[in-house]
Amino acid sequence: MDVVVMGEPLVEFSADRALTEAETFRLSFSGDALNVAVAAAAAGARTALVTLLGEDEFGARLIRFAGSRGVDTRWMLPGPGSTGAYAVGADPSGTRAFAYMRQGSAASRLSPADLAGSPAASCRVLVLSGITAALSGSCDTAVRAAARAATGLVVYDPNYRSRLTGPEAAMSTLAAVAPHTALLKISAPGDSLPLLGTADPAETARRVRRLGAPAVAVTLGARGVLLDTGDSTDLIPAAPAPMIVDQTGAGDNFTGALAAWLSRDAPLLDAVRAGTAAASISLAGQGGTGRVATTPEIQTLLAGTVTGA
Repeated sequence: MDVVVMGEPLVEFSADRALTEAETFRLSFSGDALNVAVAAAAAGARTALVTLLGEDEFGARLIRFAGSRGVDTRWMLPGPGSTGAYAVGADPSGTRAFAYMRQGSAASRLSPADLAGSPAASCRVLVLSGITAALSGSCDTAVRAAARAATGLVVYDPNYRSRLTGPEAAMSTLAAVAPHTALLKISAPGDSLPLLGTADPAETARRVRRLGAPAVAVTLGARGVLLDTGDSTDLIPAAPAPMIVDQTGAGDNFTGALAAWLSRDAPLLDAVRAGTAAASISLAGQGGTGRVATTPEIQTLLAGTVTGA
């Protein structure tokens, strides 16, 4: 496999109004792990998702959905518990108000044993997330074990969610995983302030690199991405968004495209630029997988950015 993602795909109930006002919801499928996997597959990478799903109608539909988007579903396996879900309102401002329905879900029971028959250790790029680690103690153990066992590049996103975990637990996982990464992606101030105590992008990168990460991509929303490799620091502007409907999943689309580029041995700077373009394109869709960028679309947007078209 080029890219393997480990985590929980979710049934998504999304609305075009805020959750405090919404009455009508659209059924789709999302969650950070699924968003990343679908984005990587759309960008041309052979991609697998490693997870557990409930033996229910939603679990079966999730497998069909992932397969229809080019994701290898052989390691989306049945487990005890239900398939997780969440509701999200329209999010043009990026404030991301989620209501989770995932307690006791099948994926929250993931453990290192569930990785044994998967390609997580042998893939070219393994994508791990703090959201997965926050689901349960066994999930946290699985994330740490996967990072240690990987023979390819590891990309980690702490993706902090205060409704799932606290800063101390999230920081503990971040510190344990950072030395095993090729790239650690972190948002500022969304992740950096609660976990590292700073909203400053440069200081965020320095503090993460002190944890052992060789390279850090600090995502700054509309301001772009600060990439610190130790040897150089570059501010990569955000690609202009053709349309803004909903920011849900933009960071995941960034990660998925970036992982696809890295799996083809692209330089890190080029991979980050591809991620910014994929994130911008994703803003035109509702929900985490409503609009996913293909490689030609990413290349076209980047070419326009470079030439000023």
